[in-house]
Amino acid sequence: MQLKQIIPILEEIAPPELAEDFDISKIGLTLDLENDVSKITVALDPTEYVLNRATKIGADLLITHHTLIFHPINCIDKKLADSLKIAIDNGISLYSMHTNFDKAKGGINDALANRLGLSDIKETPIGRIGTITPCSIETFANHVSKSLNTHIQYTGNKEEIKKVMVFGGSGFRSEYIETAREYGADAYVSSEIKHDIIRSFSDMLLVDATHYATENPGMQDLCPRLAEKLKLDVEFIDHDPLIKTI
Repeated sequence: MQLKQIIPILEEIAPPELAEDFDISKIGLTLDLENDVSKITVALDPTEYVLNRATKIGADLLITHHTLIFHPINCIDKKLADSLKIAIDNGISLYSMHTNFDKAKGGINDALANRLGLSDIKETPIGRIGTITPCSIETFANHVSKSLNTHIQYTGNKEEIKKVMVFGGSGFRSEYIETAREYGADAYVSSEIKHDIIRSFSDMLLVDATHYATENPGMQDLCPRLAEKLKLDVEFIDHDPLIKTI
């Protein structure tokens, strides 16, 4: 299948118009080799490990959440040059779906909510909200850790957790958590928590489940969807940064 035939299907899954303003020029094709595609790989990040793995399994297209080039550049440094060389030398086009896939139906936030087993899931301006069987803070924190197979940090006071809001990626911003409050959330699951947030929202359970673990399920779940729609071989490449804790 030609690459140009695949792009409309990717845009149907993650409509470009859903992207945040800062992201509009950064999603979509990063490297367009105008090639035929018989095998697709999917990953969260276009790291050198991912690119080398895509090469080994014969991929023609790599789809990632985060783009290889986010900020405008005037000079291509060696790290970027090395990554581009791997892709170009091996005929791998690069495509990213970022904030548009966060918001899309069946995207990052839906996958996170489903992975945590939320029920009655509803879309909100910042993510998804749903309910769980009422439980203690400790029980829910352990549930998040096991469900996402990751270490976590958590803080806050709440007698019982029933309503949960999720935001994949860096979602610990005050305006986002205020929205969670407005929706009556007992717990908020995201990543990259900061000190001022901890102090300002001590009345809620805040769970930092890492950037990778909160977004990775969405990219994993994308693979069978693509395989069904495109009738092509699609493989997920896992490259967890493996942050160590002591």
